[in-house]
Amino acid sequence: MALPMLRGCSRLPSTFSFTRLFLNESVILNRSGKTPLRPSSPAAVVAAAVRLYSSDQGGQNQNQNQKVVVVGIPNPFIWFRTRIYYFLIKAYFDKEFSIEEFTEGAKQAFSHVSRLLSQCQFEALEGLVAKDLIGKLEEKCNMLPSSHKKALSADPEEIMYTTPGDVGIYYDDNGRKFVSILMRFWYLTSARLPNDTMEGTRVFQVAVGGERETETKRLLTANYEFQREFTKGVPPDWTITRIEHSKLLD
Repeated sequence: MALPMLRGCSRLPSTFSFTRLFLNESVILNRSGKTPLRPSSPAAVVAAAVRLYSSDQGGQNQNQNQKVVVVGIPNPFIWFRTRIYYFLIKAYFDKEFSIEEFTEGAKQAFSHVSRLLSQCQFEALEGLVAKDLIGKLEEKCNMLPSSHKKALSADPEEIMYTTPGDVGIYYDDNGRKFVSILMRFWYLTSARLPNDTMEGTRVFQVAVGGERETETKRLLTANYEFQREFTKGVPPDWTITRIEHSKLLD
């Protein structure tokens, strides 16, 4: 089984050399009020906010201050290079290619595969993840405590930001053609993780119901590389060839 969410995809306006998420130390997020964090321009700083609407004693909704800000600073050379790659993929490999659609499909694939990893369902990864990678993942996951395994899983609603990274086009010695796209994800997890092993991550208090009901969550990052062979006669399937969960599966 291949990644059905990535069939016939893909378009994204920019790739950032690095992207930062700046969040307040006591961030409160409202799931129902969460909006997609998407870059509005490849040449400018990108900012998006998640706002909290809570009812006061009189039943009126109050709009609180901005809680989440995403800032991206593009590297002009990398941005221009990836735009050329997108053009080449569409012109010479797949006329239906759209990086925007690919990004959405990759996000679904990330959520699905990360859940399987969290549950140690390695057999279910066959056809989704490269065979030589599954064994390595199984070895690493079996050494993780239950709390870290839980933190691998990224619920779609908890994925705060997604952006493409490096793009590659190459041929092997037999003339086979390949395209690889590295995707970067930032997501929240409620897994209980010890502070000493998760240095560098942020901790937030997230509203899950009423304003008095909060849950502690951490912001984690993950890199997934997707590869597809474009040799004539080969099925149009994307396969995950690289998986990195910062502080969990490095």
